[in-house]
Amino acid sequence: MAYSGVVRVGGPADVHELTGLMISKVAVGPMNNNAYLLRCRATGEQLLIDAANEPDTLLRLIGEDGIASVVTTHQHGDHWQALGPVAAATGARTYAGRDDAAGIPVPTDVLVDDGDTIRVGEVELTARHLAGHTPGSIALIYDDPQGHPHLFTGDCLFPGGVGNTWGDPGRFASLLHDVETKLFGQCPDETWVYPGHGADTTLGAERPHLADWRKRGW
Repeated sequence: MAYSGVVRVGGPADVHELTGLMISKVAVGPMNNNAYLLRCRATGEQLLIDAANEPDTLLRLIGEDGIASVVTTHQHGDHWQALGPVAAATGARTYAGRDDAAGIPVPTDVLVDDGDTIRVGEVELTARHLAGHTPGSIALIYDDPQGHPHLFTGDCLFPGGVGNTWGDPGRFASLLHDVETKLFGQCPDETWVYPGHGADTTLGAERPHLADWRKRGW
């Protein structure tokens, strides 16, 4: 079946099969968080984005091959509830944005800055620091050489708008600026967006609404 990106808590993962990478999306926990397992097709190495909740569910998804790395997109607690158990069970290296690591109770092995590269096998992911939802949120971009980019945004970009900035004009302006310049400004419309909760989207579907987001202030 074709990938839809529609998953539900307690349901099966949806798998997006690319030439060099397999992306498995699963929903976990009471806040319907998305977790993404990335598997390099050339080497079999795996990386998990957001060990959000339900460690048993995530460990079943990971399987016997384990994971080399787990990336936490930001410091909010619903995105790391399973990080400790998953890291302990797999021995995975932990990654998080430099300005958010102190807010994550599991020690961060690798502090991530804007433009850093994180590898999973032969696949390279580029980190983008997006400040506003939290001080150190990061998004990850896989620029597929056989297709279009794939973008994992945590809680910084969703269908219909940027992430929550709790009515703070400064935080909203910061987040919208970073999303516009580092994501929309550098990636084409075909870029597939995998958010931290809910359904996927593309930059092309969201780009026409940037001015409306700026006007409404959220």
